[in-house]
Amino acid sequence: MMDQVTMPRDAYAMILKAIDDGDYKPGDRLVESDLADRFGVSRTPIREALQRLETQSLLTRDGRSLIVASLDHNEMSELYVVRAELEGLAAKLAAQHATEEEVRLLRDMVEEDRALVDDPQALSRSNRRFHKQIHLASHNRFLVGQLDLVHRSMALIATTSLAAEGRGPEALEEHSAIVAAIEAKDGAAAYSALREHISKAFTTRLREDAAD
Repeated sequence: MMDQVTMPRDAYAMILKAIDDGDYKPGDRLVESDLADRFGVSRTPIREALQRLETQSLLTRDGRSLIVASLDHNEMSELYVVRAELEGLAAKLAAQHATEEEVRLLRDMVEEDRALVDDPQALSRSNRRFHKQIHLASHNRFLVGQLDLVHRSMALIATTSLAAEGRGPEALEEHSAIVAAIEAKDGAAAYSALREHISKAFTTRLREDAAD
């Protein structure tokens, strides 16, 4: 077994996580030397990771520099349409295939998140974990893969809808309804509940953007 200190580090995964966590936001410039210093790897894997991220449209060119990409209004709308359908399907399949342990974990996650309603960033991170758990509970590896791609693109939206006033508690009640449908093995209700949850999140985001 390799010593933890000498194990290779995945530059792509580390940069992707930093974008997903909001350390690098849309419009931020990514510099090879800075990234190499931050993550403790050489510039070669950093360069390869940046090329891969650019190919996936997570980074874009600004002159000679690479910056974190952003989504315009139409792209964001298209993303939410796809997300709603795929997330709804994941909930429907979870209602059919989730184990008792998976359902219990989802329920526990909702209850634990009630302590985070006043911390939108922490709630946002926990929200991603909650949705990921539903994806996994679908027990469909191809659907999970497609949803990973969708959520990767969601990182290109700089703000979280959970920061809107009153949205945190509302979202948790929606999560609770989703879990209840999954627990009842009601696929149609789970599908509808999750699609409605995504629709409300998108509406909140549009309202916030209009206000700005």
